[in-house]
Amino acid sequence: MKFIRFLLFPFAILYDVITRVRNWAYDIQLLKSKSFNIPIIAVGNLSVGGTGKTPMVEYLVELLQYDYKLAILSRGYQRKTKGYIVADDSKTANDVGDEPFQYFLKFPNVSVAVCENRVEGIRNLQSQKKPDIILLDDAFQHRKVKPNFSVLLTKYKDLFINDFLLPTGNLRESKLGVNRADVIIVTKTDPTITDDEKQRITKQLSQFQKPIFFSSIHYEDKLQGASNFTVKELINYKVLLLTGIAYPEPLATYLMDQNINCKHLNYPDHHNFTEKDLSDIRSAFDSISAEKKLILTTEKDYVRLNGKIEGLSYLSIKSTFLTAEEEENFNAKLLSHVKH
Repeated sequence: MKFIRFLLFPFAILYDVITRVRNWAYDIQLLKSKSFNIPIIAVGNLSVGGTGKTPMVEYLVELLQYDYKLAILSRGYQRKTKGYIVADDSKTANDVGDEPFQYFLKFPNVSVAVCENRVEGIRNLQSQKKPDIILLDDAFQHRKVKPNFSVLLTKYKDLFINDFLLPTGNLRESKLGVNRADVIIVTKTDPTITDDEKQRITKQLSQFQKPIFFSSIHYEDKLQGASNFTVKELINYKVLLLTGIAYPEPLATYLMDQNINCKHLNYPDHHNFTEKDLSDIRSAFDSISAEKKLILTTEKDYVRLNGKIEGLSYLSIKSTFLTAEEEENFNAKLLSHVKH
């Protein structure tokens, strides 16, 4: 695979030229970016998938929802619909996408909408829901909207600074795109990272002259869905781990570190589970010979599979900053932009 991606290097150069010209056209206002009269906060990345956008959006909701009326706008990746749609009790993950539907289920006081055209989506939310703040999910490359605050995420084990353009690498655009960010957050950081390693990464990224923060993924102590016991109690079970996310390795490693006996069925990110897939999952579960067994999945997969697989449990995650000082500084910076 790496050799094939190397052979595609000329296409990466072409892709780089195209994205640079597009960004240049927006930078000199040959192409227009629309500004709005309420705070628009964008969360995104330079790389393809798996940087932890969903838990970061949820972190922002937790931070802001008690003082502001919030709305979340996404394009609704791989949904089976088109146009502007607001999530409600009549919708499913197929209608709005798995991540927006997860937001809808988790935050009942937050308006969640999807629209390919973010300008249209924002206008509709303003007229219909009248939010104080709109969070744009996965919108760093969506230049038609000019956000007031942009959060750029980069994964600890796959920093954008060490990557290259698609299709040779995983970058959606040149590394210079970081100049549009207000902050850089290194996500999925190993909580045991040494000070020397942290300083090394900070030095790498400091050339872009942006505030740099480090966050990690925290797994909740209790299961949700069909089960509500603690993760520690899973040691008495045989677990069929079912994932359809970009990078399931941290979850699999976490369960292994807890000495939990797992069989892992791994599907691609945003996988559309077919009837054959569901049949294969049931067969795999039936083949586990144990008195105590269960199917465990991620929260994002749960919203797509709930009702299709009986007895499905999930483990939710949170994005947390490595230190209280970092959390305080990030919150203060964001809230300052919102207030002004």
